[in-house]
This record gives sequence, C-alpha cells and structure tokens, in this order.
Amino acid sequence: MPNRNPSDLSDVLSIREMCDAFEVTPRTLRFYEQKELLFPIRQGTKRLFTRRDRARLKLILRGKRFGFSLEDIRQLLDMYDRDPGQQEAQLSRTYALAQERLAAMEAQRDELNEAIADLKAQMAWGHEMLATLQKGKA
Repeated sequence: MPNRNPSDLSDVLSIREMCDAFEVTPRTLRFYEQKELLFPIRQGTKRLFTRRDRARLKLILRGKRFGFSLEDIRQLLDMYDRDPGQQEAQLSRTYALAQERLAAMEAQRDELNEAIADLKAQMAWGHEMLATLQKGKA
C-alpha cells in the first residue's frame, strides 16, 4: 500500500462519484482494489478515492483500452511508486510495451481487413450466383 501525503486526503471522491466520473461500475473499482491497482481510503464500508487513485484509474483504463494486461499496467504503476525519480526507466518500459502492443494491434487490423475483403468477395460471388439462378427461373 502506498504512503499517503496529507494532501492526498483532501478532495476525495466516494465510490459513486468515481463511478460517475469514469463511467465504471462499483464492481470494477472493487476489482482494481482487489488486484492492488487502487488503494482507496477505507472508512468502515466506505471507500474514498484520492487524486492519486483517480490518476491511477485513468492510467489503468487507458492501458486496458490499448490492450495492455493488468500485469503490465501493475508493473508500470509499481515502477513509478517505487521511485518517482526514475521517470526514464518508466517511460522506456512504457514505450517498449506500447511498441509491442501497437505491432499486435496493426497485425490484428491487417488480419481483419483481409477477412473483410474475403467476405466481400464471397458475398459478391453469392450475389452473382443468386442473380444467375433467378434469371434461369424467369
């Protein structure tokens, strides 16, 4: 669990406010908390999310949108938590992961474009066959 500065305790959001702000469900927030990606302040059953939690959630959601695994996201966040002064190492690792992910996404896009072209060709053939069969009946 990360150390908290007194400034972290100001400007907190409830779980409902976090859900509204980031368009996620309470279950999602609890899941990220369980996976030790978020560390809300616990007051009984109440969870309070600091600015730091909000910044982490923003990065988590962006990473998920790009297709990074939760483990990749955790490693990147942990690198920053351990030593915020080691920004170069964090940026280098982030860049390397981004390059890998971009290559994978481009390959998926190329495969999808090929499948779309094949399906269009099959549909065109099917359309021609239907037209030929319907002409034969007329």
